[in-house]
Amino acid sequence: MTPPREITYLSAPADVSMADRWYDIASVDHFWIRRRFKVLLVLAGGLVSEARTIAEIGCGNGILQRQIEDAYGKEVAGFDLNEAALKINVSRLSAVNCYDIFQKNETLRQRYDVIFLFDVLEHIADERGFLGALLYHLAPGGRLILNVPTGQWAFSEYDLAAGHVRRYSIRTLRDAVESTHLEITSWTYWGMPLVPTLYLRKLWLKGRQNKDEIISAGLDTRSKSINQLMGLLANCELIPQKLIGTSLMAVLRLRT
Repeated sequence: MTPPREITYLSAPADVSMADRWYDIASVDHFWIRRRFKVLLVLAGGLVSEARTIAEIGCGNGILQRQIEDAYGKEVAGFDLNEAALKINVSRLSAVNCYDIFQKNETLRQRYDVIFLFDVLEHIADERGFLGALLYHLAPGGRLILNVPTGQWAFSEYDLAAGHVRRYSIRTLRDAVESTHLEITSWTYWGMPLVPTLYLRKLWLKGRQNKDEIISAGLDTRSKSINQLMGLLANCELIPQKLIGTSLMAVLRLRT
């Protein structure tokens, strides 16, 4: 049995709006995780390779940290309040920290050239306050790279079970970041071939109540062959694209 990760406690653990069952299913081999990373490489791979210091807010079980370690050989400092997820963090080189960004630890002030916020903002009720706290940790001239789910029309029992407050469009994302003096420098929708599955998932899960069952039904591919087929389907789009998708990835900086 793999021992739990060593965690640095900068803050006390706390409950977060995130389904722990998600971490049991999501892995570096899951087709959606792999596709998300491919989109990152196209949209912002150069920023990652040039960054001296990198952090991920809401790192959870460390999938993105591990992908960047494997692809770039770089450490990605991980921060989260979900102790259960941090204990199963799969990164190998990177620090794992239990930390509330609202506490604004002085040692972390303006420390990171790149900060990742992957599939976190949709869980946050106070977008403005959260982004303001995050920016305390961003170095001058640094970049925030975020990913969010798209299509409010697709909001379903899965989103509720996962702890989502909302889904986004490029317009609503711009509205969310405008008051924090952030500007989007590049962006793309992605997951266009998967859009029909959002509609089918919404119909399939309608009326279900057990959160773990909902997450399993909505995320688990159930077999290696289905995972491979879904991966082939997900890759059938050019990036960047501005039409439609199941997710939106964007690079942001502070307005000057």
